[in-house]
Amino acid sequence: MRPELTNDLSINDFTDFYWLKTELQQFCRENTMSPSGSKMELSKRIEVFLTTGDTQQSKASSKRRSSSKTQAPLTLDTVITENHRCSQEVRAFFKESIHPAFHFSTYIQNYFKENTGKTYRDVVKAWYEEEERKKQPFYQKEFAPQFEYDRFIRDFFNDPKNKGKSRHDAIAAWKHLKLQL
Repeated sequence: MRPELTNDLSINDFTDFYWLKTELQQFCRENTMSPSGSKMELSKRIEVFLTTGDTQQSKASSKRRSSSKTQAPLTLDTVITENHRCSQEVRAFFKESIHPAFHFSTYIQNYFKENTGKTYRDVVKAWYEEEERKKQPFYQKEFAPQFEYDRFIRDFFNDPKNKGKSRHDAIAAWKHLKLQL
């Protein structure tokens, strides 16, 4: 049975269970933390709080949002900066440079985050490398941490005891799991 999300919850119990974003936001509000941000950001904020008691209120945001328009035209030599954003302008550049079906996969988003100082030319190379990996028989799409449902459905079908079961069965199992939480 899933425990209540309270101040004295162990970090292991917190990370072992599924929490709705609204639950995470409510917990943050109740403990004078910012309830804004992605589900992943909220979870990290709560993990720090449960581990250290720090509400992170005194720290200014390390990421400053820049305007959605870049200053210079985008080229293959554009350098990935620390405050890079996967904007519509950047998407349009890569759709033209790579392929009209280009999209910001989890892999490419992580590539931007982890490769400050590299260029868009490097991103193009990484995209093509990922396209080649997708052709491998055991390739599995990477899901960002906030997509628990998608990971659950994939894991359900990868489990040999679920061989022959339908998508309806997988969704029912997900709903059953959530009710148990």
